[in-house]
Parts: sequence; C-alpha cells; structure tokens
Amino acid sequence: MKTNRLGILLSGRGSNFQAIAREIAQGTLDATIAVVISNRADAAGLGIASELGIPAVCAPSKEDAGLIRILQDHGVDLVCLAGYLRMLSPAFVQAFPLRILNIHPSLLPAFPGLDAQAQALRHGAKVTGCTVHFVDESMDTGPIVLQSAVDILDEDTESTLSARILEREHQIYSRAIQLLLRGRFRIEGRRVFAGQQ
Repeated sequence: MKTNRLGILLSGRGSNFQAIAREIAQGTLDATIAVVISNRADAAGLGIASELGIPAVCAPSKEDAGLIRILQDHGVDLVCLAGYLRMLSPAFVQAFPLRILNIHPSLLPAFPGLDAQAQALRHGAKVTGCTVHFVDESMDTGPIVLQSAVDILDEDTESTLSARILEREHQIYSRAIQLLLRGRFRIEGRRVFAGQQ
C-alpha cells in the first residue's frame, strides 16, 4: 500500500511541521514527510528536520521552478505550508492543483495576510481562530477545508492570543491533511464538503 508523501514548506521554527511529525510518529496521521524545504537557511525547522532524519533543503530563490523540481523529485503527494512567508507563483500552484494546503491564524476570510492576530485585536473582534485552506493564486483566498474558533479574551495580547490559536492549529492541520489524503471530501465552487466524495 502506497504511503502518502508530504512536502513541508516553512520559513521559521516550524511548530506546525513538528506537530504533523508527532501525529505521524504516533500513527494518527497516515503519511510520511518526504522533504522539508525553507526559503531561509537559518530556519530552525531545517535543523529539526535533519535531527528527525528527514531530508532538509534550503531553496532561497524566488524562482519556483527549482522548488517544484525538489518536491517532484521527492515524490510529494501533498504540499503543506507551515509558516512559509512568501507568496507562491501561479506556476507553482498550477503544478500542484488542489494539492497545496496552508494554515492561517484567523477565521478566513477575516484578517488575511500578515499579523492576523494583531488585526483581530485592533478590530475589537470577540472571536478569531485558524483556518486550513487550499492555496490558490491569491493570498489566503483558497477554498476552506477546516476551521476552529478561539475566543478573544479581554486581557489578551497579541502574544497570548497567538499562543492559544497555535495550539488549535496543531490540532486541526493534521485532521485536514488526513481528510484530503483519504479523499474524503468534495468541492463545489468554493465550498469544501468534508467526509464526502
């Protein structure tokens, strides 16, 4: 039986990558991480990948052709962005249609882009959360796979709110990956229906 192969793209510590790796090690996510790639040579996630025996590659170029080739050479079935801090080109998205996932720290379409937690606090929102979505050619606009809500407390700072959202991210990202790898979804327009084909 074929093992599903993930390609992880990150720019920093890769806490979502580590959460995915833990789920795989515990047997709750039926996949293997084929390669971890960062656009930053000093990304802590690359060192962690190497310690886990996972191929770790720095690909700093803004040209996505090399990045596509690395993922294809590693036989990647699904690309998972885990704090990858740059936009992917249309050519990259087209190379992996409906095979790129991202996790974002808000309930999209609210507060897209950078500093989503700060945006939520500035707007006085009472609830925010996180979203796993397909990546399309625009920023944080792809069809939504899963979301999880997090209450904003009166005493919250950007730091405390970010920490609570991150805990929730670690829970739902692997669930979304498993859902897609098992083919238990269907898409109509922009709507993703989970548990259905």
